[in-house]
Amino acid sequence: MNLAALVCPHPAEGRALWGEGRWHTWGDVRRRAAAVAAGLPGLGVGAGDRVALAWPTSVDFVVAYLGVLAAGAVAVPLNPNSPAEELRRELEVVEPAALLAAHGGVSAGAGVPAARLVTPGPGAGGGASWEGLSGLSTAGGVALEPVERADDDLAVLLFTSGTAGAPRAAMLTHGNLLANVHQMLALPDILRADDVGLVAIPLFHVFGLNVALGLCAATGAALVLDSRFDAEASLRQVRELAVTTLLGVPAMFAAWADASEPGANGASPLAGVRRAISGASALDPAVAARFEERHGIALWQGYGLTEASPAVSTSFGTGRNRPGSVGPPLPGVEVRLVDEEGDPVLEGDPGEIWVRGANVFAGYWRDPEATARVLTSDGWLRTGDIGVVGEDGDLFVVDRSKDLVIVSGFNVFPGEVERVVCSLPGVAECVVVGRPDEATGERVEAVVVPAEGAEVSAEEVRSHCAARLARYKCPTSVRFVPSLPHGLTGKALRRALREETPA
Repeated sequence: MNLAALVCPHPAEGRALWGEGRWHTWGDVRRRAAAVAAGLPGLGVGAGDRVALAWPTSVDFVVAYLGVLAAGAVAVPLNPNSPAEELRRELEVVEPAALLAAHGGVSAGAGVPAARLVTPGPGAGGGASWEGLSGLSTAGGVALEPVERADDDLAVLLFTSGTAGAPRAAMLTHGNLLANVHQMLALPDILRADDVGLVAIPLFHVFGLNVALGLCAATGAALVLDSRFDAEASLRQVRELAVTTLLGVPAMFAAWADASEPGANGASPLAGVRRAISGASALDPAVAARFEERHGIALWQGYGLTEASPAVSTSFGTGRNRPGSVGPPLPGVEVRLVDEEGDPVLEGDPGEIWVRGANVFAGYWRDPEATARVLTSDGWLRTGDIGVVGEDGDLFVVDRSKDLVIVSGFNVFPGEVERVVCSLPGVAECVVVGRPDEATGERVEAVVVPAEGAEVSAEEVRSHCAARLARYKCPTSVRFVPSLPHGLTGKALRRALREETPA
């Protein structure tokens, strides 16, 4: 089954997406997606070809995503706010046949030939126009008929600094994504057709793409799209648009807990919300307590990763809302805890979390060595995260991949940032570590050794990174030291620096 077929059964007049100040119906979404699918062959895009999408969270992104899938092509969602150098690196990896981008957001200089760059409005520099591709304003009467796809056919490539180190493109098949949607839908009352969800998580992030959008596409629930998160403004949207479901990252719930936006008659602006679920990074119990005290709504937690499409477990639906618990595995998902040799740990002992199920990804794009490091021969995904299972079967994640830094739910691999910092003249050595941050969960700190006789400022380091890395990957603090601790092999000891108290 083609993932795009999820949206086909919903009533044409039913509310689907809120964007551009109005509701768009499922009929609108299907017609526009069908027009995108019909226009792709004119760009030389065929089944199995990659199509990059560089859009903020918007109706256009959803339309383009569904259209690409419906045509049998592979969607590659990218961060539209990434510096050109980072986009270029990612495009070189996936070699897309076309790049569909928000107008003014990406130029042909990002690495795709101008004839393959498609943006809204008149084409520039020989590029095609979005209207020329999809005829968005004249798409009436076109039916969405997704081409048939097998479960193991590739649907999406998502860049992740996940379990295998440096950023790689994770291969998610139609079967992976559909399986995870159905695994989540097996939870009682997770989402209904009469629900209205709100998503301010970027849709190039797997949580926004297959939890928020995927669940709404499968159930016919409406989805409010918010391209730029603002706590006060989103609370007004929740009240005015009768939102019933919040899916977000811990930083969002922390902001909502502290927001002053009032509700009607002194009630919380979230008075109509039936469920609130946090994911993508660890939820601080103090944040959950503040949110629940402020709004009177239980905040449930989930655990997942891009390589699992992404949901693995959640406390939602268990009736056991314990601090730190991410609940039992979803129906159809297996979890085991193992020691360093891959053997099961004793009951109650911590171990590395391994995951198996139809939702586990197919591997990393064109990188069999990295794939072999995280996928066992019998289908287990080595997450690199450390967990403990409680007496009732609930999972507690007590540590995560040793080097990974998670900023507002986005994975940052220190080695990538270190390479950029070390390319700055005057830097001899650098180690990047994560530091706790109340707003974002963690922040990036760069510990820098200047070259002998060189003078480098923190601002120079930050500016150098800002031109080459997505904003969430950039160091927010820079610490200069005369030397770094090294192990017997000469490698800098990141753990020792991480355990230091920063000055």
